[in-house]
Amino acid sequence: MKKLAFLLILSSVGLFAGHLLQEQNSAIFGKDLLPNILNYDKEGGLRLGYWFTFIQSKIFVKAFLAITFGVPLAFLVHYLIIGPMIFSHDRKKIYVFNIFHRIIHWLAGVAFIVLVPTGLVMVFASSFGGGEFVRVCKDLHFVATFVFIISVVPMFLMWLKEMLFNMADVKWMMILGGYLSKEKFPIPAYKFNAGQKMWFWASTLGGMLMIVTGLIMYFQDFHVPFLQAWGLSQIDLLRASGILHNVFGLLITALFFTHLYMSIFAIKGAIHSMISGYKEEEELEILHSLFYKKLKEKKVV
Repeated sequence: MKKLAFLLILSSVGLFAGHLLQEQNSAIFGKDLLPNILNYDKEGGLRLGYWFTFIQSKIFVKAFLAITFGVPLAFLVHYLIIGPMIFSHDRKKIYVFNIFHRIIHWLAGVAFIVLVPTGLVMVFASSFGGGEFVRVCKDLHFVATFVFIISVVPMFLMWLKEMLFNMADVKWMMILGGYLSKEKFPIPAYKFNAGQKMWFWASTLGGMLMIVTGLIMYFQDFHVPFLQAWGLSQIDLLRASGILHNVFGLLITALFFTHLYMSIFAIKGAIHSMISGYKEEEELEILHSLFYKKLKEKKVV
């Protein structure tokens, strides 16, 4: 009976392998499947097998776990000890973000609100028991990617000039934007501070890289002719994409939590500027003092 079961299993594996070998147009399961397996991690490739397995199993899960719970916990401590910044609503409201800025921002925001949680579900898939829930999250992650694709290029172009770093950002970093003090004092920042700029560059350039690596991992089986010219296998590309996607995923997750905390909790009413387009005058005077000075020179305030 055991021999019969063994022969049935062997036959099934043989039929399945034969089917795969017949897929001549497949980049992964094509006629070169066996040579690719035998040659993998030999000279000429990226030799990512060991590092991919080690990083995925030993580092990424722990790092995502630390960020998922550690960053919100740090902000909870900040909120309880320092508390939120509260600015007067009795002074002038200054129009800062036009309707186009707000639409593009919210498109990207909605995309991230879906991308980050579903991405974390996929990272901790085994903890959720796999199955349909994880598959649904994977599909939602894929759909949200296209929402982000629509917004990322316009967002990058419309704020590129204002997001370039300058010496004021160095001063901002030295005092951490004044967020560790309960006192109000003018913070050296223009329209966007150093923290917002870091989030911008991570979410746009980092986001673009995550789009490319994410789509590579989603579709998996496709031909990239120049890879063969470089002696790289499809598995090299997939594993390199997985590593890069997770590295930038860690950065973006941490900064996304930071962005949410700052806009919803750390500065009372800050999120309304992306709804109405207006900021409170005192908020600009304190948190964006250099930008406020320019507005005074132009007699806007």
